[in-house]
Amino acid sequence: MKTIKNILLLFFTMSLMACGESEKREFDGSVKISGKLENIPSGQVVLAYINEDTPEQIAEIPVNSSGKFEYNLILDGPGFYLLNLMGSKEVKLALYDQDVEISYNFADDTSLEVSGSDDSQNVQKINALMAEYQGNINYLNTVYMDAMKAKDQEKVRKVQQDALELEQSHAEKVKELVREMDGSFAALQSFAMINPKSDFEFLDETVTKMAEKYPDFKDVQNLMVQLEEMRILAVGQPAPDISLPNPDGDVVNLSDLRGKYVLIDFWAAWCRPCREENPNVVRLYNEYKDQGFEVFGVSLDRTKEAWVKAIADDELTWTHVSDLKYFNSEAASLYQINAIPATYMLDPEGKIIAKDLRGPSLENKLKEIFN
Repeated sequence: MKTIKNILLLFFTMSLMACGESEKREFDGSVKISGKLENIPSGQVVLAYINEDTPEQIAEIPVNSSGKFEYNLILDGPGFYLLNLMGSKEVKLALYDQDVEISYNFADDTSLEVSGSDDSQNVQKINALMAEYQGNINYLNTVYMDAMKAKDQEKVRKVQQDALELEQSHAEKVKELVREMDGSFAALQSFAMINPKSDFEFLDETVTKMAEKYPDFKDVQNLMVQLEEMRILAVGQPAPDISLPNPDGDVVNLSDLRGKYVLIDFWAAWCRPCREENPNVVRLYNEYKDQGFEVFGVSLDRTKEAWVKAIADDELTWTHVSDLKYFNSEAASLYQINAIPATYMLDPEGKIIAKDLRGPSLENKLKEIFN
């Protein structure tokens, strides 16, 4: 199964708009990196530039007998850097128009202090928030796997709900942190933790403001392009029509279902998470189909036999279509699908109102719509 490629995006706050913080920041092209190390092991201090997630070594920085080091970096704009301390500790830095100071005691992993550069301090806050979230996710994954082994469906649903609430609360924490950054480009490091499908408008406003503030920053320019590609599938936009054959070979149009709330469900017989989610969709479909809820299943299978068998085995009684082209499906390309399961919820007018609804999130959305 293909993995989802994280898209880094931005957010910029209304408070910044009010106080006029969108002006370009000025700098003289030089930044001093200095620091003080204690209990130093053997090794070197190495500075690298992060170019599209790949560190490219710039310099080896000498450390004197008292553990101090200093390096003057010449740069032509904002950027992300990695300072490797003796191969034992890595410090990510966001450098632009402020000098940065680092202190670290190798005998105490919690002793890292980054000062001087506001942008680099923001990166440390992002890392701390990311570590907190990862710890919580690891715990829920363990509980989930134990519940699956025990076939405790009630526990499974409880963990799914907890995960949904964790994701939502974490997204709010990330956005609040970005608000506090006052437009720092360091915020770029946090957007792997924000879902661009559910927070597109939030991110779109940010990237626009960032482009004004850092007009020549390649990372921001790339984000502008990515956002433009995503705009057609943003919440509030009309869903592109899908016209594909059903299992009988008859072409069915997504637009034929206008007048109902429609869940476009991208799935496949070979996709285990999809098959595990099917009983939940079946239950909700049976509960709400008479109130105007429909499912439009788009299979990314390769063979008709596997597709039809999965429909029968899982008792999926809604509309099904497929061109049996795997991820080369026309519909998958149209909806930018690179991993499944994936869903889009449409209103009766055919507009996108939600994305990636599964488990408790799908149930909650249907309750909101029909109750």
